[in-house]
Amino acid sequence: MQSLLTNPSLMDCRRLFLRDYEVWINIGVHDFEKKGEQRVKINVDLYVPLALSTPTADKLDEVLDYDFIRRTITERVKRGHIHLQETLADDVLKLMLAHPNVRAARVATEKPDVYPDCDAVGCEVFGMKEAA
Repeated sequence: MQSLLTNPSLMDCRRLFLRDYEVWINIGVHDFEKKGEQRVKINVDLYVPLALSTPTADKLDEVLDYDFIRRTITERVKRGHIHLQETLADDVLKLMLAHPNVRAARVATEKPDVYPDCDAVGCEVFGMKEAA
């Protein structure tokens, strides 16, 4: 995954990431997809200003805890059936951007078990807060 830290609005940020977080979720538009769960991998990049993410005392409360990313995704997945990966990605993006320390986020979802002739199908979305 390519970092967006070369974007002028993000050059003063640290990129935090969660790679290939695997969840089992009821997702899909086809009848057979609605009868069970599918494996979905979720990747998240968060861009947090260095001023809000540079520890001085080496303490967890000085940075954005990675548990926030996993917990937020898990809570969203537990809300029930989702028809589209795009909906899942948009929802997770909105939840990530709601964190006060996050300036920008990238969320990608992929379903690795859909087709036998490719690694995965998926989508990706990026969002950035307006400059204050």
